[in-house]
Amino acid sequence: MEQTSIAALSTPPGRGGLAVIRISGPQAESILRSLFIPVKRDATGFDERKMMFGKLIHQGKLLDECMAVLFRAPRSYTREDVAEIHVHASEQVINSVLHAVFSLGAIPAAPGEFTRRAFENGRLDLSQAEAVMQLIAASGQQAADAALRQLQGGALRFVQAAQAQLISLMAGVTSAIDYPEEIDEAEAVGNIAPQLRALAGELERQGNLQTARILEEGLQVVICGKPNVGKSSLLNALLHEERAIVTDIPGTTRDAVTGSTQIGGIRVNLKDTAGIRQSGETVEQLGIKRALDAVKSADLRLFVLDRSCLPDAEDEQVLHAITGLPSVLVINKSDLPDHPGFAHWIDSHRDKLPENTIHLSASTGEGLDSLRQAIHAQAGQPEHSALTLARHIRLASQAAGSLRNAAQAMEEGLPLDICAVDLNYALASLGRITGDNYSEELLDEVFSAFCVGK
Repeated sequence: MEQTSIAALSTPPGRGGLAVIRISGPQAESILRSLFIPVKRDATGFDERKMMFGKLIHQGKLLDECMAVLFRAPRSYTREDVAEIHVHASEQVINSVLHAVFSLGAIPAAPGEFTRRAFENGRLDLSQAEAVMQLIAASGQQAADAALRQLQGGALRFVQAAQAQLISLMAGVTSAIDYPEEIDEAEAVGNIAPQLRALAGELERQGNLQTARILEEGLQVVICGKPNVGKSSLLNALLHEERAIVTDIPGTTRDAVTGSTQIGGIRVNLKDTAGIRQSGETVEQLGIKRALDAVKSADLRLFVLDRSCLPDAEDEQVLHAITGLPSVLVINKSDLPDHPGFAHWIDSHRDKLPENTIHLSASTGEGLDSLRQAIHAQAGQPEHSALTLARHIRLASQAAGSLRNAAQAMEEGLPLDICAVDLNYALASLGRITGDNYSEELLDEVFSAFCVGK
């Protein structure tokens, strides 16, 4: 059965300079020839991989003056014939061109269908296909770097090396099962169990679900403290803009004020919360409840104290809310004199306070670089991880669990058939990362998250 031709807008919709309409499939070239007339009519025609200038005409009507390029299979993104038409980014022009393309036999592309065809035609493995979407959605430099490493085969190389090691270890088990009269089981298994455990440990070390989520969504950081300790000033200083209102009146911030910035290539989503204290005002109570909810769900909490004032019961209420959670103690207003009892209060509460302490002045900027370093440290080191997508990390963890089950079965002297089941399951889990083992349901799950046109 001949593959259908698909088409879609491959650039974001909206008014702009250019929009790219992509066509892929056996009809790509014929559709382009039907619509596009190069300015150089005496040219030999549609040379592939060369940008041409011309006019788009459908049913005698001029649609646009544009550029077009043809990629013939297999030297294209999908390894099919691909045509790209670069038109002016007018909604009317885009709709008219797509209507013409569909009338000539192409059908609308599903989300991610171009990249899915690239995978199905052997242009990319599944981990590289996912890296395309990871790169498009990257919200920080480290997320983009991680996607590029994966697109260049970083995850593939790691998984293939793990598969090769596992297959080598499985050889002895398989031979002992197939030829029990010729091969001594104890000799065949040898010291395989420790090697299986070592491989399991490496699979788990090369991926961290929290780090993967932070790469995708950003690090969630909440600034908390009682009213008027400088939380809003700190937010503004970290964002380099006046996002939050700053006054001397306690309780100015009633609802969360948010903003995003990049720190060391990581997207950091900051949230300035309402000052946590006892209040009888309904609106402020709602803000405080939301602040406490934000404190619980954040990746990191910045607990702000004002060094010019003696901490009180309200500060202790905030301290109680963050106890046991990843936090940084931010002692603000270093440009002002310490309250005489401040140091003693800190010493008496040291066992409950966060270990990491930063002294700074949100108004002068002193100490902000140290705070940025502390925030960045909470994100981990994704540049050292081979696996940076949650799906891959979960599958690697499943494989590691199966390897440990097999190692335990060997150590307990259970039949090798039982060990082989776990080893094969581990191998299958690794195969689902790269697409060696896949189902239509898996592909639907992966590519449904893509945007149309990619």
